[in-house]
Amino acid sequence: MPETSVESSADRPLAVPLPPRQRSRLTNGKDLLPDVDGRSAVARRLKDITSQILVDQGGIDQCSESRLQLVRRFAAAAVLAEQMEARLVNGEEINIAEHGLLCSTLVRIAQRIGLSRMPKIVPSLADYLSANAAESEP
Repeated sequence: MPETSVESSADRPLAVPLPPRQRSRLTNGKDLLPDVDGRSAVARRLKDITSQILVDQGGIDQCSESRLQLVRRFAAAAVLAEQMEARLVNGEEINIAEHGLLCSTLVRIAQRIGLSRMPKIVPSLADYLSANAAESEP
C-alpha cells in the first residue's frame, strides 16, 4: 500500500500571519471595538488614550499583542475613571470604593505595561538613504 502524504495540523506552523482580508476589522485597526461606531466622545477618548500610550511604548509595531491588549484595558479603565470623576465634579455622589478599586487596577495595569517612555527607533537620514540605495540596486 503506497504511503500518501497527508498534512496534519501538527505539520503546519503554529503562527501563520493572515493576509489583511482574512483578519478582523479590529485587528486591522479599522474598528475600535466590535459593533461600536467610534464617533462618540467616549470612543474618541478611548482611542486617544490608547494611541498616546502606544506612542509612549515606542509605537504599535514595537508592542506584542499581549501588551496591546493591556494598553486597551488600561485605556478603557482610564475612561471609566474620567467618567466617574466628571460625575464627582458635577456634584453627584460616586462610590469611592469603586473609584479606589479602579485606580488600583490602573496602577497594576500601568506597571505591567511599563511606566517609562520608550523612544521609537528612527534611523539617521544617512542610514535611511544608504538602506534605500542598497535596496534599489540590482
